[in-house]
Amino acid sequence: MAIETATGSRVVIRFDGSRCIHSRNCVLSHPDVFVPNVEGEWIHPDAVSPEEVALIARSCPSGAIQYERIDGGGPEPRPVVNLVHVRENGPLAFSAPVRIDGGEVQLRLTLCRCGLSKNKPYCDNSHKAAGFTASGEPPERASETLASRDGDLHVSPQRDGPLHVRGNLEVVSGTGRTLDRIQETWLCRCGHSSHKPFCDGSHRKAGFRADGA
Repeated sequence: MAIETATGSRVVIRFDGSRCIHSRNCVLSHPDVFVPNVEGEWIHPDAVSPEEVALIARSCPSGAIQYERIDGGGPEPRPVVNLVHVRENGPLAFSAPVRIDGGEVQLRLTLCRCGLSKNKPYCDNSHKAAGFTASGEPPERASETLASRDGDLHVSPQRDGPLHVRGNLEVVSGTGRTLDRIQETWLCRCGHSSHKPFCDGSHRKAGFRADGA
């Protein structure tokens, strides 16, 4: 799916439909910028200020919406604290400078944890059609406060296995509880772990198949 680009007088908005998980934050908060269910042009960057466009984009958990200031304003800032939210019956939502397999930094993205996405490692909402169930409020683990809470986060999808994550990261529940603080972990992406969101090796028994690094 091609990335749609809408250029305004002060800001450019880019929309990647292949990354969209339909959180609807954009159309619900600003239907004047993102106009749903219309023919033709539906993204209107000049409907609000560039600062407001930036806020809309930063509320998009999947990173499907990106912006570029062409009025001299700065780019999207890196998060002060690296987080991954465990979404109820849904994906892992990262807010961190993530490099997947050493690629370019992405500040917001949602990665599949049901094992069924056709756009792995990204979520494509396959969990909804499949009726995937997984708590967004798993038990907390004992952990120490990290000496540093930011910096690049490296994610390597393992062939037929989990997401290998390296870097400073706080794992939080859907309601914001801190579940764990880590500098290296393996997160389940097959949908079968008994200790979600963490891998317990169930991908081997389940016969999970997915490309790796």
